[in-house]
Amino acid sequence: MLLSLSRTNTIFLGCITSRNMSDDIRKKAIEMLLSGATLLSEPCPYCKGVRVMKDGNALCVSCGKSPDKELEKNNSEPQNDSPIKKLEEKLQSMTDELSEEKDPEKQQTILKSINLLIDTISKLKK
Repeated sequence: MLLSLSRTNTIFLGCITSRNMSDDIRKKAIEMLLSGATLLSEPCPYCKGVRVMKDGNALCVSCGKSPDKELEKNNSEPQNDSPIKKLEEKLQSMTDELSEEKDPEKQQTILKSINLLIDTISKLKK
């Protein structure tokens, strides 16, 4: 599986990689393959490198990242920052601001904004 081309390049799993690729990553990928890991057809989403999978854990041979775990983490974060969540947070802050405001004209302006936020949130939830 490992063929030497020159002092600077190596063929590893059918792709050319530079010698500066971490020896630890290369050794870990080889160990995974020898213990029954499989090559994935999908390239690494970060560097487009070859990935090896064993027991549900993928390892990119080129960059050493485990994209599956990192993508799951990234996919869960945007849900917390959804537009509805942000609008609801803004609605809460405006409600707090309204309860502290003494000027009737400013209260009216805040109430109009709150009503617009409520309408927008209800439309997004449909």
